[in-house]
Amino acid sequence: MTGRRSGRPLVPAYLATGGVAQPSRNSLERLSVLTGVGAPWPAGLPAAQHALLRTLDGGSLTVVESAALLELPVSAVRVLAAALVDQGLVGARPPVPPAAQPDPDLLKRVADGLRALKR
Repeated sequence: MTGRRSGRPLVPAYLATGGVAQPSRNSLERLSVLTGVGAPWPAGLPAAQHALLRTLDGGSLTVVESAALLELPVSAVRVLAAALVDQGLVGARPPVPPAAQPDPDLLKRVADGLRALKR
């Protein structure tokens, strides 16, 4: 998973996923949040799944962030994460839809109001 000096990955993505091309669930998007559930890791996990669990240990990351840290394509991380979700080792939360996000103008006005109260 670490890159060579030539820029090509040492382990191709299709080997990291064990030759699996499609995730077992289609609910994982690029901005889905992955969280390790803290369950003991079973022996015999593939190295790439183990690396993803280590990356998620003690925190949460999106699929894209995990892919960047592992230097794997997003599609490969989706396959790995889906397998770990199926095993109950990783939790996945869908991304916040844009309509549910707070209005940036409203947040700026609230921040300006709080700064004005502080003076």
